[in-house]
Amino acid sequence: MIHLADCAVPAENLLPNVEGLKGPFSCLNSARYGIAWGVIGALEDALDRARTYALERKQLGQPLAKFQLIQKKLADPATDAAFGLQAAYHVGRLKDEGRLAPEMISMIKRQNCDRALVNTRALQEVFGGNAASDEYHIGRHVSNLFVTQTYEGQSDIHALILGRAITGIQGFF
Repeated sequence: MIHLADCAVPAENLLPNVEGLKGPFSCLNSARYGIAWGVIGALEDALDRARTYALERKQLGQPLAKFQLIQKKLADPATDAAFGLQAAYHVGRLKDEGRLAPEMISMIKRQNCDRALVNTRALQEVFGGNAASDEYHIGRHVSNLFVTQTYEGQSDIHALILGRAITGIQGFF
């Protein structure tokens, strides 16, 4: 741990109009906003790979994509990806207009990370045993998406941020 006491910082090295933790939290929120977009990109790639696999892989002489549950496994992530992109886009517009509340970023970071992971895990089932193969990259996406839930604030922390915004009561210290 680094501890600094009575350190002088020249005025030209100070962040403009920033006091306390406003600067670091601004950086965290910018990173969280980027993560909310990035995880949907990973989900879209996983969906594209699963779709391609389902169209090319034959089962009982038919492409996997013909089977109802495979179609559902493709429809759910497509829906969540579309909603995740719309939410991130909307938050971006509010940010540009200066009407953003910080908890909005917590909401999209939490929701997009959670939905991307849940859906990518479900997409693994389209590949069956081949999901374990490096050839299809689906396992890599699951591993990467699992980690996104922890950096820049775990989903549970974002739930507490949202809970504070909803109730006005701080649930963590």
